[in-house]
Amino acid sequence: MKRGLVLDDFERTRNRKPRFYEKVIHGIFLMLGLITVGCVLLITIYLIISGIPAIKEIDLINFLFGKEWASTAAEPKYGILPFILTSVYGTTGAILIGVPIGFFAAVYLSKIASQKLRSVIEAAVSLLAGIPSVVYGLVGMLVLVPAIRELFHVPDGASLLAAIVVLAVMILPNIIKVSITALDAVPKEYEDASLALGATPIETIFKVSVPAAKSGIAAAVVLGVGRAIGEAMAVMMVAGNVANMPSLFQSVRFLTTAVSGEMAYSSPGSLQRNALFSIALILFLFIMLINATLNFFLKRDKEK
Repeated sequence: MKRGLVLDDFERTRNRKPRFYEKVIHGIFLMLGLITVGCVLLITIYLIISGIPAIKEIDLINFLFGKEWASTAAEPKYGILPFILTSVYGTTGAILIGVPIGFFAAVYLSKIASQKLRSVIEAAVSLLAGIPSVVYGLVGMLVLVPAIRELFHVPDGASLLAAIVVLAVMILPNIIKVSITALDAVPKEYEDASLALGATPIETIFKVSVPAAKSGIAAAVVLGVGRAIGEAMAVMMVAGNVANMPSLFQSVRFLTTAVSGEMAYSSPGSLQRNALFSIALILFLFIMLINATLNFFLKRDKEK
């Protein structure tokens, strides 16, 4: 009888330790999640507090739809429509170029390429992801910009086209790596069943594997969009950084480069400084809107 009681106490003690560790780990993860949410809230609140005064003073309509930005003129003007359209066009162009290339590269590496070739190309993709933005900008400024000037016979190759090409290259690593992870996670039984039913390998890839990995591929696109919208240094070096309405072969300025280009010499508390914070707020809301829209469509597809 005593031996049975001792064994029961031992079992209870042994079971308490895993539960205690699980509670500790759960608490750590909960704390880290709350810290992340808190950081987002702090950034949001700070941008709202810093950006709203300028929007009130300039007027929201004039700020969003004004076509002229002259923050240092005798009569300053703060219209950011050229920046908004440039960011939209530049990001859209980069996605249209980068997503198909990255997607098909991921499909090839995950489902078709040999293991040796895949390891070599994945190493190159990882290296591409680790290159600093300023290096992309430097290469673009020294190679791409003169090439555009000579190829299209334009006065200056620093243009929206150069920015689109650089951004398309910069988002490739994110799209390729995340898409490969999503495709590798597809159960092999799905593909075996498709092949057993008579489908060809290509049909199996695009009608079974890709639809099964759709959410992961969409996440890769979201990361690519975020990288394209948020890039500043490389874009500043190849786009010309001039506040023009967007044109493919004309120097332009993005929302990110507008903030980074003038923040250093703007006076604290001035209308110019507050207007730059307002641009940052618009950019922040723009990114949140894109993420929310993509997540909405993903959830709707899952429900179907």
